[in-house]
Amino acid sequence: MSLVELIGQADERGLAASGLACLDRCVPLLGGDDEVLRPLWAGLADDAGAEEWGERLEQVRGKLGGDGEFGTDDAEPGEDEAVLLARRMLAAAPAERSAAEVRVWADACSVAALRIHRLLDPLKDADADAGDSVDARREGRTEGMSPLVAAELRRQVTVLELLAGHGPAGLRPALEVSTEGRRVLRAVVSRRSRRRG
Repeated sequence: MSLVELIGQADERGLAASGLACLDRCVPLLGGDDEVLRPLWAGLADDAGAEEWGERLEQVRGKLGGDGEFGTDDAEPGEDEAVLLARRMLAAAPAERSAAEVRVWADACSVAALRIHRLLDPLKDADADAGDSVDARREGRTEGMSPLVAAELRRQVTVLELLAGHGPAGLRPALEVSTEGRRVLRAVVSRRSRRRG
Protein backbone atom coordinates (compact mmCIF):
# COMPACT_ATOMS: atom_id res chain seq x y z
CA MET A 1 0.00 0.00 0.00
CA SER A 2 1.07 3.58 -0.56
CA LEU A 3 1.75 5.91 2.33
CA VAL A 4 -1.49 7.79 1.66
CA GLU A 5 -3.45 4.52 1.83
CA LEU A 6 -1.73 3.47 5.06
CA ILE A 7 -2.60 6.79 6.72
CA GLY A 8 -6.17 6.47 5.46
CA GLN A 9 -6.56 3.05 7.12
CA ALA A 10 -4.63 3.67 10.35
CA ASP A 11 -6.34 3.77 13.73
CA GLU A 12 -5.93 6.52 16.31
CA ARG A 13 -2.81 5.01 17.91
CA GLY A 14 -1.18 4.36 14.55
CA LEU A 15 -1.89 7.90 13.41
CA ALA A 16 -0.55 9.43 16.61
CA ALA A 17 2.58 7.27 16.36
CA SER A 18 3.02 8.23 12.71
CA GLY A 19 2.85 11.96 13.43
CA LEU A 20 4.99 11.63 16.52
CA ALA A 21 7.63 9.61 14.65
CA CYS A 22 7.86 12.26 11.92
CA LEU A 23 8.29 14.96 14.57
CA ASP A 24 10.80 12.79 16.47
CA ARG A 25 13.02 12.43 13.42
CA CYS A 26 13.03 16.22 12.97
CA VAL A 27 13.90 17.06 16.61
CA PRO A 28 17.51 17.96 15.63
CA LEU A 29 16.09 21.00 13.81
CA LEU A 30 14.36 22.14 16.99
CA GLY A 31 17.45 21.92 19.18
CA GLY A 32 15.97 19.11 21.28
CA ASP A 33 17.70 16.13 22.81
CA ASP A 34 16.93 12.53 21.92
CA GLU A 35 14.64 12.00 24.91
CA VAL A 36 12.43 15.07 24.59
CA LEU A 37 9.46 13.24 23.05
CA ARG A 38 9.68 10.15 25.30
CA PRO A 39 6.69 11.22 27.46
CA LEU A 40 4.45 11.27 24.39
CA TRP A 41 5.70 7.86 23.22
CA ALA A 42 5.11 6.51 26.73
CA GLY A 43 1.56 7.86 26.66
CA LEU A 44 0.84 5.88 23.49
CA ALA A 45 2.24 2.73 25.07
CA ASP A 46 0.32 2.95 28.34
CA ASP A 47 -2.93 4.24 26.82
CA ALA A 48 -2.73 7.56 28.65
CA GLY A 49 -5.92 9.51 28.11
CA ALA A 50 -6.33 12.55 25.93
CA GLU A 51 -5.87 14.83 28.94
CA GLU A 52 -2.46 13.33 29.73
CA TRP A 53 -1.47 13.56 26.07
CA GLY A 54 -2.32 17.28 26.12
CA GLU A 55 -0.33 17.89 29.32
CA ARG A 56 2.69 16.00 28.03
CA LEU A 57 2.47 17.86 24.73
CA GLU A 58 2.59 21.22 26.52
CA GLN A 59 5.65 20.09 28.48
CA VAL A 60 7.39 19.11 25.24
CA ARG A 61 6.51 22.44 23.65
CA GLY A 62 8.00 24.21 26.66
CA LYS A 63 11.27 22.33 26.27
CA LEU A 64 11.45 22.97 22.51
CA GLY A 65 10.39 26.59 22.70
CA GLY A 66 13.84 28.05 21.97
CA ASP A 67 15.62 28.50 18.69
CA GLY A 68 16.46 25.51 16.53
CA GLU A 69 19.86 24.45 15.31
CA PHE A 70 19.92 27.05 12.53
CA GLY A 71 19.97 30.79 13.01
CA THR A 72 18.47 33.11 10.43
CA ASP A 73 21.73 34.97 9.83
CA ASP A 74 23.95 32.14 8.62
CA ALA A 75 21.50 29.53 7.39
CA GLU A 76 21.88 28.11 3.92
CA PRO A 77 18.92 28.19 1.53
CA GLY A 78 16.31 25.71 2.70
CA GLU A 79 17.49 25.46 6.29
CA ASP A 80 15.25 28.17 7.73
CA GLU A 81 12.34 26.65 5.82
CA ALA A 82 13.17 23.21 7.26
CA VAL A 83 13.19 24.61 10.82
CA LEU A 84 9.90 26.40 10.19
CA LEU A 85 8.30 23.19 8.91
CA ALA A 86 9.48 21.31 12.01
CA ARG A 87 8.11 24.03 14.30
CA ARG A 88 4.76 23.89 12.51
CA MET A 89 4.62 20.12 13.06
CA LEU A 90 5.01 20.67 16.79
CA ALA A 91 2.59 23.60 16.89
CA ALA A 92 -0.09 21.67 14.99
CA ALA A 93 -0.08 18.63 17.31
CA PRO A 94 -3.63 18.30 18.65
CA ALA A 95 -4.23 18.69 22.38
CA GLU A 96 -6.83 15.93 22.15
CA ARG A 97 -5.81 12.60 20.71
CA SER A 98 -9.03 11.92 18.80
CA ALA A 99 -8.81 9.91 15.60
CA ALA A 100 -10.11 12.78 13.45
CA GLU A 101 -7.60 15.29 14.81
CA VAL A 102 -4.57 13.02 14.77
CA ARG A 103 -5.37 11.91 11.21
CA VAL A 104 -5.08 15.52 9.99
CA TRP A 105 -1.89 15.99 12.03
CA ALA A 106 -0.29 12.72 10.89
CA ASP A 107 -0.97 13.59 7.26
CA ALA A 108 0.50 17.08 7.65
CA CYS A 109 3.54 15.70 9.51
CA SER A 110 4.14 13.17 6.74
CA VAL A 111 4.23 15.91 4.10
CA ALA A 112 6.35 18.24 6.25
CA ALA A 113 8.92 15.55 7.13
CA LEU A 114 9.37 14.61 3.49
CA ARG A 115 9.79 18.27 2.53
CA ILE A 116 12.34 18.76 5.32
CA HIS A 117 14.39 15.79 4.12
CA ARG A 118 14.20 17.04 0.53
CA LEU A 119 15.39 20.51 1.59
CA LEU A 120 18.33 19.12 3.55
CA ASP A 121 19.41 16.28 1.25
CA PRO A 122 22.97 17.07 0.09
CA LEU A 123 22.60 14.70 -2.87
CA LYS A 124 19.23 15.87 -4.13
CA ASP A 125 18.67 16.47 -7.81
CA ALA A 126 16.35 19.46 -8.11
CA ASP A 127 14.94 18.23 -11.42
CA ALA A 128 14.39 14.65 -10.28
CA ASP A 129 12.80 15.63 -6.97
CA ALA A 130 10.98 18.88 -7.62
CA GLY A 131 9.14 20.65 -4.83
CA ASP A 132 5.69 19.58 -5.98
CA SER A 133 6.58 15.87 -6.00
CA VAL A 134 6.00 15.10 -2.31
CA ASP A 135 2.36 14.11 -2.91
CA ALA A 136 3.41 11.84 -5.77
CA ARG A 137 5.97 10.15 -3.49
CA ARG A 138 3.32 9.53 -0.85
CA GLU A 139 1.05 7.99 -3.48
CA GLY A 140 3.73 5.51 -4.51
CA ARG A 141 5.53 7.16 -7.44
CA THR A 142 9.07 6.84 -6.15
CA GLU A 143 11.32 6.96 -9.23
CA GLY A 144 14.16 9.47 -9.09
CA MET A 145 13.87 10.16 -5.36
CA SER A 146 16.87 11.62 -3.57
CA PRO A 147 18.46 9.27 -1.00
CA LEU A 148 17.40 11.13 2.16
CA VAL A 149 13.79 11.48 0.97
CA ALA A 150 13.64 7.81 -0.05
CA ALA A 151 14.82 6.73 3.40
CA GLU A 152 12.28 9.00 5.13
CA LEU A 153 9.45 7.64 2.98
CA ARG A 154 10.48 4.07 3.89
CA ARG A 155 10.50 4.95 7.59
CA GLN A 156 7.03 6.50 7.43
CA VAL A 157 5.63 3.41 5.71
CA THR A 158 7.39 1.08 8.16
CA VAL A 159 6.00 2.88 11.25
CA LEU A 160 2.43 2.65 9.95
CA GLU A 161 2.86 -1.02 8.96
CA LEU A 162 4.26 -1.88 12.40
CA LEU A 163 1.32 -0.29 14.19
CA ALA A 164 -1.23 -1.79 11.79
CA GLY A 165 0.28 -5.25 12.12
CA HIS A 166 1.15 -5.36 15.82
CA GLY A 167 -0.94 -2.73 17.62
CA PRO A 168 0.66 -1.49 20.86
CA ALA A 169 3.49 -4.04 20.45
CA GLY A 170 4.52 -2.16 17.31
CA LEU A 171 5.39 0.98 19.26
CA ARG A 172 8.85 -0.12 20.37
CA PRO A 173 10.10 -1.09 16.90
CA ALA A 174 8.43 2.07 15.50
CA LEU A 175 10.41 4.14 18.01
CA GLU A 176 13.59 2.33 16.96
CA VAL A 177 12.91 3.18 13.31
CA SER A 178 12.36 6.80 14.27
CA THR A 179 15.52 6.90 16.41
CA GLU A 180 17.57 5.69 13.44
CA GLY A 181 16.07 8.42 11.27
CA ARG A 182 16.76 11.07 13.89
CA ARG A 183 20.43 10.06 14.00
CA VAL A 184 20.63 10.38 10.22
CA LEU A 185 19.09 13.86 10.22
CA ARG A 186 21.22 14.96 13.16
CA ALA A 187 24.32 13.94 11.16
CA VAL A 188 23.08 15.94 8.15
CA VAL A 189 22.48 18.98 10.37
CA SER A 190 25.92 18.60 11.97
CA ARG A 191 27.69 18.34 8.59
CA ARG A 192 25.96 21.50 7.36
CA SER A 193 26.91 23.37 10.53
CA ARG A 194 30.56 22.34 10.18
CA ARG A 195 30.58 23.40 6.54
CA ARG A 196 29.31 26.84 7.48
CA GLY A 197 31.54 27.25 10.55
